[in-house]
Amino acid sequence: MERLAARIVLLGGWRRALLAVVAGALLTFGLPPFNFPAVGFLSFPVLVLLVDGAAGAPDRGFLRRLAPAFRIGWCFGLGYFVGGLWWLGAAMTVEGDAFLWAIPFAVLGLPAVLAVYFGLAAALARAVWSDGAGRVLALAASFALFEYGRARLFTGFPWNELGVLAAPSPLFMQSLELIGLHGLTLLAVFVFAAPVLLLAVGGRPFAVVALVLLVAHVGYGAYRLGTGPAGTVPGVSLRVVQPNIDQGEKWDAAEAERIFDRLLQLTKRPDAGNDAGPPPPAGRTLVIWPESAFPFILTERPDAVARLADALGTGETLLAGAVRLDASPGAEPRYYNSVYAIDENGEIVAAADKVHLVPFGEYVPFEGFLKNVLGLRQLAELPGGFSAGAARQSIALPGLGPLLPLICYEAIFGDEIAARGERPAAIVNVTNDAWYGRTPGPYQHLRQAELTAVSLGLPLIRAANTGISVVTDPYGRPLDGLALGSAGTIEAALPAALPVTPFAKWGNFMFWIGLAGTATIGIFAAVRDARVD
Repeated sequence: MERLAARIVLLGGWRRALLAVVAGALLTFGLPPFNFPAVGFLSFPVLVLLVDGAAGAPDRGFLRRLAPAFRIGWCFGLGYFVGGLWWLGAAMTVEGDAFLWAIPFAVLGLPAVLAVYFGLAAALARAVWSDGAGRVLALAASFALFEYGRARLFTGFPWNELGVLAAPSPLFMQSLELIGLHGLTLLAVFVFAAPVLLLAVGGRPFAVVALVLLVAHVGYGAYRLGTGPAGTVPGVSLRVVQPNIDQGEKWDAAEAERIFDRLLQLTKRPDAGNDAGPPPPAGRTLVIWPESAFPFILTERPDAVARLADALGTGETLLAGAVRLDASPGAEPRYYNSVYAIDENGEIVAAADKVHLVPFGEYVPFEGFLKNVLGLRQLAELPGGFSAGAARQSIALPGLGPLLPLICYEAIFGDEIAARGERPAAIVNVTNDAWYGRTPGPYQHLRQAELTAVSLGLPLIRAANTGISVVTDPYGRPLDGLALGSAGTIEAALPAALPVTPFAKWGNFMFWIGLAGTATIGIFAAVRDARVD
């Protein structure tokens, strides 16, 4: 092992860069749908050894000495993000050849930009590099810091944050309620890189610490799952609708009635029209449709509202993704990606707009240049794209606490939800992953929504057009679900929420404590080594 490690450290040129790309790409097998996080114990030690050998010439300036480490981190990130996001290219084929030009940007360009975060993380870690265990702590702290930044800068894009690798199943998710996803990233990088400590002088005690943390992570999950209750909200049932509408047909006017008919049919109680069937259940039923489910502007179709009222039974309320039109007199029409709450009489009793829009999917950032000068447009087939809602809103229904609707990838921004003052009874995530077909994308999206729900101690009700729809308890355990590419409904009780979790109460406080401690030890080790030299 020492001989192999030495060979990796001494690699140069394109061989060093290629190994970094391969190590990053290999890491994606820890993500859904593969869920094999053990690859982290190979990828991160290789990264540490590559950074070991990425020392710049001592006669160069400070930043130029860090350039080799930046290149290694960037190559590692390029492999990780291309391997984890290649499926974005599928969305560019839905509109025929209209967006084929964007495939290289989606598959290579975006990963190249995101890889800059990993490059900067490697460079910052190299700035306080040491010969022993301190360098692993520095790497963990640096990557956690830049993953925190990736979740916020330029509207944020925390997709496949490294902490996701450490949570492949509910057993491994429970630590999120204490430290959140950023804290799990800090833990994951340190533990995954720990094998290299066995080759370092004085590194074995830190390797033992990493093992203890891993055992504590798994043990805490087993404890919570073994002792936690799995209660439900009395008198409330769920019916989650997954229509499985092809994205190429979704906004085709010729298909609108067929699509609406399918939604209405799936919405009716399974025993509706059967005189011999049991009476409808007492209490309230929530029917959930996916994102932008209506193939038209609902408020412009009173006939559709009447048919919807006929489809809803007594005590049933529909939560449906819809395009909301704001056509104020004298102003340009504005479109919002919204969720409507519609009662059994067909009346819209509440609405919530999407706040965190998808760049290039729902709007064009830097519109003055990218749209008006270069002619780029968003994927959403609306003039001007969507407008962002002013503030995230809960939907309160009689007999229930507030429900928090999260539209599409809003569900991966757990920090934004934790900052809310009002605690919801459940997360209702409506989405349309039909853009991505049968690729890893929908599986990754679901996992990140699950992690957000677990960190907050909330059940997750997820309606996805083509899948994956699911109802999970607040521990992330699926109670029922529908597979990707299928059509049908989920009939389930509403799981009860847990008491406020530490993460829901304090946000990233524990993460910052852990980051400060890890970074301090790493810096101390670097200063000690410098004095010895």
